[in-house]
Amino acid sequence: MLDIRDALKKAAEADLDLVEISPNAKPPVCKIIDYKKFLFEQKKRQKELKSKQVKVVIKEIRMGPNTEDHDFNFKLNHAKSFLSDGAKVKAYVFFKGRSIVFKDRGEILLLRFAQELEEYGTLEQMPKLEGKKMIMMINPKKK
Repeated sequence: MLDIRDALKKAAEADLDLVEISPNAKPPVCKIIDYKKFLFEQKKRQKELKSKQVKVVIKEIRMGPNTEDHDFNFKLNHAKSFLSDGAKVKAYVFFKGRSIVFKDRGEILLLRFAQELEEYGTLEQMPKLEGKKMIMMINPKKK
């Protein structure tokens, strides 16, 4: 345990900085370090942690309850490429006006979609109705 003046004197002799590490401790804890270098390493550490984070990309695919086979296959190919790239796919059937009567068609369409994508991704969430949309989520398979 040093007096503040002695600690400052030692830091000045070593051509370093006296940095307060824990101000709430009794007595406060200080360290003699190169402050610029400390800040640089801290920034570097944060940058490294940020680069290791995985950013989740969600791609949406919209269909109607009366989607024909050609359109279905077109959207299926897009979903396959999205899942291959590692993005999540949010497929949904949008009910417009009175087409909400065809909820069963929408569910069948989404389940067929999930079945076709079985080798590319896994079903995260079964089709569920939220307002005028029936939504389903598919996660990419790990490589």
